[in-house]
Amino acid sequence: MSAAALSRRGFISASLLAGGGLLFDLNVPLARAADGTPVILTAFIRILPDNRVVIGAKNAEIGQGAKTMLPMMIAEELSVDWSQVTIEQTHADAKVFGGQSAGGSRTTPREWLPTRQAGAAARAMLVAAAAQGWGVAPETLKTAGGTVSDPKSGKSATYASLATAAAKLPAPDPATLKLTDPADFRIIGQSVVGVDTPAIVAGKPLFGIDFKLPNMLYAVLETCPAFGGTIKSVNLDEVKALPGVAHVLPIKGDGTPESGFDGVAILSKSWWSANQARDALKIDWDVSAVSGFSTESYASEAAAKRKGKADAEIVRTGDVDAAFASAARTVTADYDYPFLAHGTLEPQNCTALFKDGAVEIWAPTQNPESGRGLVAKALNLPPEKIRINFTRIGGGFGRRLMNDYMVQAASIAAQVPGVPVKLLWNRQQDIQRDFYRPAGWHGFRAALDKGGKLTAFHDHFVTFGKDGKPVRSAEMPASELPAGLIDNVLLEQSFLSTNMPTGWLRAPGSNALAFVTQAFLDEVAQAAGKDLPTLMLELLRDPKELPRGPNQPPFVTARAQGVIEKALAMGGWATRKALPRGTGKGFAFYYSHMGYFAEVLEVAIVDGMPKVKTVWVAGDVGSQIINPINALHQAQGSVIEGLGQALAGQQITQVAGAVEQANYDTHPYLRIADAPRIVVEFVKTDYPPTGLGEPALPPVIPALVNAIHAATGKRIRTLPVTAEMLV
Repeated sequence: MSAAALSRRGFISASLLAGGGLLFDLNVPLARAADGTPVILTAFIRILPDNRVVIGAKNAEIGQGAKTMLPMMIAEELSVDWSQVTIEQTHADAKVFGGQSAGGSRTTPREWLPTRQAGAAARAMLVAAAAQGWGVAPETLKTAGGTVSDPKSGKSATYASLATAAAKLPAPDPATLKLTDPADFRIIGQSVVGVDTPAIVAGKPLFGIDFKLPNMLYAVLETCPAFGGTIKSVNLDEVKALPGVAHVLPIKGDGTPESGFDGVAILSKSWWSANQARDALKIDWDVSAVSGFSTESYASEAAAKRKGKADAEIVRTGDVDAAFASAARTVTADYDYPFLAHGTLEPQNCTALFKDGAVEIWAPTQNPESGRGLVAKALNLPPEKIRINFTRIGGGFGRRLMNDYMVQAASIAAQVPGVPVKLLWNRQQDIQRDFYRPAGWHGFRAALDKGGKLTAFHDHFVTFGKDGKPVRSAEMPASELPAGLIDNVLLEQSFLSTNMPTGWLRAPGSNALAFVTQAFLDEVAQAAGKDLPTLMLELLRDPKELPRGPNQPPFVTARAQGVIEKALAMGGWATRKALPRGTGKGFAFYYSHMGYFAEVLEVAIVDGMPKVKTVWVAGDVGSQIINPINALHQAQGSVIEGLGQALAGQQITQVAGAVEQANYDTHPYLRIADAPRIVVEFVKTDYPPTGLGEPALPPVIPALVNAIHAATGKRIRTLPVTAEMLV
């Protein structure tokens, strides 16, 4: 779409609702996509005859608060009271609503201006209608509480009463829209309880796992324990004869984890009977091509790779070899971390109805358009024959960016046309059929001069790849700090083969790279006779704006300095040496998903294991915290999740191509009793707001292991943390 196509008529349209009231349909130009194409946001606003306002929430709600936050911004600019507002979830359709994915903390930066423009455009048309009726200039009128008023004459009119006149007006020019001054915000910046929270507390059905349709069949799907295994034989007829079983269907995958591996689906009128019938399946799997993969083999291969020549350079600046040759001191260390599962509380599920050559889907998906494409390919359907309805998501953390469960449900439903089918995984499947955070091994070197200045940095990163490229979420950016802050940097990568599907886990990439880089730099700082925050502040001293990826704002060193100094003050860093024996404080800083976060953590060793007492979190996500209570919860949840990855014993291990862990007992999560006190403060800066779903997580893991070193003298270079590491 050319910029010229973004006409005033295409920007907003208004029409009368049946029975009275007004519908605004708004197409708002966003920033350009990576290919230069303008991206369009569509929002709808309905003014009802009683002056209540219905606002469409177009993005998936995964707990990040988008279903509440986006309507807050529209309501602010529309100049209505929040008590007037009802929020409705839209369906998924990029052609109608624009981007609707939930991931990467991108919703806020992507929609901060255009969503507000949507509300401002509707308000402008209502004001213009009142001005025309009263014969006054629009700029002389005021709005509040869904009412337009004329201070001079004392006249006022509700938005609903202006519906007929507003529907006849031409669209405003987007360039003429005047957004609300932040000093006058009445909704933005106030804590608003999530729109779904009362229903969740009351146990009302909102989630995909709750969804039901009349005459629905429940489906379970059995696939090979070793990823990529295929079916040689199966006792279909025997299972079909079991009580309650309606269908037993072979499912042919395309050999990719996204579209699905070979499997057998069992359908019944209850999930319980279908799941019980699963135990009677006798499948002879061909695992000859995938049984050679194991955690043990990965570790030995990685150790050998790390000592050899790397497969590829990510970035090389300066003269790294000369810098190490002339160094007064070098520091070396090896770090590693395991595969991790997402472990969403709500297992993967999807309901599908195939009828008359089309399929309707109800799914807790973070990335609906990707799912639409996969289903269209699997069923050989035009994309427009697929309707996707959002359900509330019971945890995603990146898992539901992948839509394998959607393809599976649609493929099963296509074999029983006219019958709704609900596919529901059990917990074991959810752990053993994930798209895992990839494991990684790092061989670090750092060079220091006589004054303790960091002069060179080298990381040989061993992880998983294919055809010379890293697998999903195993990338390292060329901008990984301290790149850009010192002259001599070499980041390189080597690859192992795997059959494990990999994917994005909350703060993808960053959740692992922060641990290894900030923990190693703590070692470097100690060797230089200083602490980590001092080292980081020295590296960040010069004002710089370092370029990041496409459509990403630059990294601003002053913003990093600001959160570091704030965290140190919050956490009482200067008095850390007065702590009792066996207690220590650690620090870490990380830039992730456009957010700057520094954290100080206090840990005590209790019964041989670390007990985190307090975490102080300082974050900079720009000029405005849209919904403070949700922002607090996002930061606190990120810290708890990160601590769980390090302390709860989380790791995914593999034998003969299959995952060993099967439930929360073997892939555990932090429990309430182990959650620390978490203090969060935001440093507001004069930059556009950015997202909060992820950037508070990465620093907490290195802050933890650095605190453990302060308390015990032991360096933690592998995760998860165990009692044996502290002996």
